[in-house]
Amino acid sequence: MPAQRVAVWRLPLRVPGAAGVTMTIRAMRSPTHEMLADALLESRSRTVRVTAALQGERLLGPKLRIVNPPLWELGHVAWFQERWCLRAQDDGELKDSILSGADALYDSSAVAHDTRWNLPLPSLEATHRYLRNVLDGVLERVERDPENESLAYFVRLATFHEDMHAEAFHYTCQTLAYEDSLQHESRREVAKGDIAFPGGRVLVGAVPGTQPFVFDNEKWAHHAELRPFRIGAAPVTNGEYARFVEAGGKAPRYWKKEQGRWMERRFDRWQALVHDEAVRHVDWHEAQAYCAWAGRRLPSEAEWEAAASSKGFHWGAVWEWTSSDFLPYPGFVADPYKEYSEPWFGTHKVLRGASFSTPRRLARPTFRNFYTPDRADVFCGFRTCEG
Repeated sequence: MPAQRVAVWRLPLRVPGAAGVTMTIRAMRSPTHEMLADALLESRSRTVRVTAALQGERLLGPKLRIVNPPLWELGHVAWFQERWCLRAQDDGELKDSILSGADALYDSSAVAHDTRWNLPLPSLEATHRYLRNVLDGVLERVERDPENESLAYFVRLATFHEDMHAEAFHYTCQTLAYEDSLQHESRREVAKGDIAFPGGRVLVGAVPGTQPFVFDNEKWAHHAELRPFRIGAAPVTNGEYARFVEAGGKAPRYWKKEQGRWMERRFDRWQALVHDEAVRHVDWHEAQAYCAWAGRRLPSEAEWEAAASSKGFHWGAVWEWTSSDFLPYPGFVADPYKEYSEPWFGTHKVLRGASFSTPRRLARPTFRNFYTPDRADVFCGFRTCEG
């Protein structure tokens, strides 16, 4: 058995409007335990930072189809982690939650979106307490049973789930013109031109055993036949998209023109358009319109994945629309969290890559993001191809 070492975690969790809380956990850490615990704590630290400005009336915010009330979403993150890592039993039954009535408040598959603003939600302080208590319980369970593969699976699921909600909080701040709590730095695209791909038989999807965790919609690797094509080395930039807009195309929703120059709203601030950054907040239909104007097309997700390993292929600035419908791979079997993929097959489009707001542990070429084609509130852009 691998040698163990004693360590102390100290994670400052600053709760808006309350005194800072320092979490201290002593544990014997095996290598597996260390990786699981570190990821959980990193994810929670990011959640706390990205939601730091969500106080007062922002805890509920306006009732919109494309966002959740932040106070509800914070509780949902805790509920999901508790449901899969602490409450689930081998016989499929659930233990009681440590929060009375949690299922009626936070089960996203049972609580209709439009009702979430009217629920009797706990206060922000009580919600943060729920988050901390659940996380403490999960860390303690991982400490007790670090070699439990089933537990490790659900801990990773809960970690990735929280990572995705942290990004959702981030784009909610953009949607509602709140400040950028993460103070991210944008990346300029220096790559130009196309990468030629010869086509042929390629492998698409996750190969078993190559990743500690993949989602059910990535399973499993299978062959696809591709014709030769050329694909942009980088996503379409603001400057390239501006030429399309000047030719009569629709401007992205956070652009405006002042005194002859384009401005873009980044969170709560308007700034001059940076021409060599990837265009963002463009929906699938707008991406298709640009492609038609440019005499190009969107890549399929198989083309995107095949090209992603090519030298000079730049990705990670924005989620990238593909031409592909979100459909199951051959032999698809839903994982225990059945609501993650299966309900959305056939109604959503696939995006590939990652955005500047995506934690790097989620950024892999096989990861399939998916949204309805009208969505541009997320950090999404696109690249083009031909052939």
